[in-house]
Amino acid sequence: MLDTLTAKPVPGAVVLSWTGVVRYLHITPRAFLPMREMPELTLIAGKGIEGDRYMIGREEGFYSHKPEEGRQVTLFEYETLVALKRDHNIDLAPEEHRRNVTVSGVPLTHLVGRQFWLGETLLESTRLSIPCRHIEEITGKAIFDPLINRSGLNCKILQGGTVRVGDAVRNVQ
Repeated sequence: MLDTLTAKPVPGAVVLSWTGVVRYLHITPRAFLPMREMPELTLIAGKGIEGDRYMIGREEGFYSHKPEEGRQVTLFEYETLVALKRDHNIDLAPEEHRRNVTVSGVPLTHLVGRQFWLGETLLESTRLSIPCRHIEEITGKAIFDPLINRSGLNCKILQGGTVRVGDAVRNVQ
């Protein structure tokens, strides 16, 4: 009944679709180092992002002692940056949230457990990101509470490739 994650298609039902865009791309080779803005990233299926701190096999991130296959790439909504400023008067730059990909027009909260295209790469979202005090320590900004349920999305890479700023983000049809 309602406790299952799969649902049968409804004949004649409208299928909602969306298309977003990649606004910013960031990586860092180690924990505590500033995130570097990049024009493109190379995503490697089953491993992570080339040169990033959470690439499986070379983990050097803050949470590397808690390995997680579903944290190969992380996404964050640009709209959350706007909401932080509007609702809490907090200026948070795209590199400060510590996620790899900042997107706009993408309903990240609704994508848990789903597959979607990020440019030419295919991702599967595993869970929502959880805000952490580590980001508050690095930025010096009180963002923990405002980021509850808006701290991004963790994904694994099913099909690798190159992602560029300006690429489309779209659901799997």
